[in-house]
Amino acid sequence: MKAEAPLTIIGGTLALPQGLRPGAIRCVGDRITAIGDVAPKDTDRVVEANGLIVAPGLVDLGVFAIDKPAFHFGGITRAALMPDQSPPLDRPSAVRYAAQSGKPGLWVHPLAAATRGLEGCELAEIALARDAGAKAVSTGRRWIADSGVMLRLLRYAAMLGMVVVSHAEDGGLAGNAVATAGEMATRMGLPSAPAEAEALAVARDIALAEIAGAQLHIRQVTTRAALDLVRAAKSRGVAVTAGVTPAHFMLSDIALGDFRTFCRLSPPLRCEADRQAVIAAIADGTIDVIASGHDPRGPEDKRLPFADAEPGMAGAETLLPLTLTLVRDGVIDMTRAFMLLAGNPARLLGVNAGLLVEGAEADIALIDPERPWIVNSDKMAAAAGNTPFDRQPVQGRVTGLFKGGVKVG
Repeated sequence: MKAEAPLTIIGGTLALPQGLRPGAIRCVGDRITAIGDVAPKDTDRVVEANGLIVAPGLVDLGVFAIDKPAFHFGGITRAALMPDQSPPLDRPSAVRYAAQSGKPGLWVHPLAAATRGLEGCELAEIALARDAGAKAVSTGRRWIADSGVMLRLLRYAAMLGMVVVSHAEDGGLAGNAVATAGEMATRMGLPSAPAEAEALAVARDIALAEIAGAQLHIRQVTTRAALDLVRAAKSRGVAVTAGVTPAHFMLSDIALGDFRTFCRLSPPLRCEADRQAVIAAIADGTIDVIASGHDPRGPEDKRLPFADAEPGMAGAETLLPLTLTLVRDGVIDMTRAFMLLAGNPARLLGVNAGLLVEGAEADIALIDPERPWIVNSDKMAAAAGNTPFDRQPVQGRVTGLFKGGVKVG
């Protein structure tokens, strides 16, 4: 980005790690240099926030496509790209290309493929991928079934100081299931798998991470049993963190009732008791990250019978407002919301962002938390509008976005 005059944002409510407080923030170059009682210099670019929340740009951990218009709409300034690309991110050249793909208005942090071709058999060139710009290593959309391969991965990643991002579904149980076994799947005649497929995968991966002394991030944990395993592992000091997308705290498998393929997700939607367990886990700190799982898919993937449709949702634009529903419902406060959306994912990726602190990169979002709007799949900025929240009213909108101190939205 070209050099610009220092930026000072005044008259806002700062979303600081210590809580919300009124104040100003000044950025010189691409760094935050002063926070609080700050007066702009004569040569500064001055932005009047008019009481809006001044928050860190969101850090979206685990997207499947680089969709800059959707990310900017949603206040996302950094996105961790899953390795499930074409070709997979299992070579340093592919990682290097991905890392450059969003600049200058978006930082893309590739997640290196754990195994060659994401086939779960042979470890990929992870150290070379790290040197090419990978910020973590991921198993992709699938679980590594071979426990020996998974243990070698965890040990190697621990040696390299990299987080392993895993998908938690026992493939032997999940098979080709598109729904969670239960009343809804039975009524609809859908191929289903027991919810325990997730808990079994989580139990094994936690056990192996404990043996290896590795840092494990389970990208989506969506069932009560699996969340109990994560909670117990944390209590005994295992370096495990957990994430979830808004779909699994907003929707249960009842949403499948009309065979709407926009609700065909991976992992599939769960029962209401599991949805409530996810909300409780967000409240008590068991879940560390809320991510969009952004995966825009067009009609060729979604206008199919439910069992044939591809999983995934366009989630970047709704990530912030849906998370703010948890604030309005009293589940979490605003400070915790931005830790889930920015601070914690930035820490896992090892990037100097996600917090409004002096010295951090000047990725800043201006947010009106009360602004109402209606999600409309036909008018989304995303490459495709496959959202399960179509026509739903929400509150919370980004009104200004700065990447490295430069306005991008």
